[in-house]
This record gives sequence, structure tokens and C-alpha cells, in this order.
Amino acid sequence: MERAGKLISKLKLPPGSVTPQDLALAGWAEAVGKRIANHTRALSLVTDRLVVEVEDLIWQRQLAVLKTQILKRLEEVLGQPLVRQVELRIAVRRREPQRAAQPRPSKDEADRIEDPVLRTIYKQQRRSKSA
Repeated sequence: MERAGKLISKLKLPPGSVTPQDLALAGWAEAVGKRIANHTRALSLVTDRLVVEVEDLIWQRQLAVLKTQILKRLEEVLGQPLVRQVELRIAVRRREPQRAAQPRPSKDEADRIEDPVLRTIYKQQRRSKSA
């Protein structure tokens, strides 16, 4: 596998089009592998510190033990020592959208028609009769 840094340099992109942060974020999944990448997300590169969001405390502790190996692998993948530290943050659980226990009853009798096409036709006919 070719290093990301070398591969990007072959693309001959204009200077500054790929930032060190872009490289570090893109290289994270390749450096840690698919399994770990599924439970983490690289958020940003602050100076030389890569901030990574992890699922929970267990993942944070496990990856803390592997930091040295992860840093070496990041350097291999990126082709340069962009990342010198990895900060592991536990992800804030976001609340899932909630569904109403029961749909609110509609005051419009047309809303009781299940077929959307028939419902639309009914509403249009009702409007034309009232006009």
C-alpha cells in the first residue's frame, strides 16, 4: 500500500488545497483499521494533536494503551510525522428522535383517506366546490 502523503503529492494539486488536518483525518481509518474506525471518529487536528471521539470509556482505555502504536502507524500512513499526540474523547450520546405514542387525530376528514392520491383528489374537489 502506498503512503497517503506520496499518493496525494502525485496528484499535483495546487498548494494549500490539502491541509494537514485533511490528511490526518483521512489517514485515521487507514492507520487504525476498520474495526477501530467503526467505533471512533477523528474530529480535528490541533497543532500536532489529533482529537478523536470514541464510543465509550472502554474504547478510550483500550486505545490509550495503543497510542504509541497508533502514532507510529499514522506516521507510516501519512508519510510524515503530522500527529505527535492523540487525544481520546468520549462521544456525547445524542438522543434518538422520539415518535409520538399515538398519532394526533386530525380534524380534517380527508386525512382519514389512506390512499394519498385519492386524498389529494378529494381535497381538490372539496376546494373547487366551495369556491
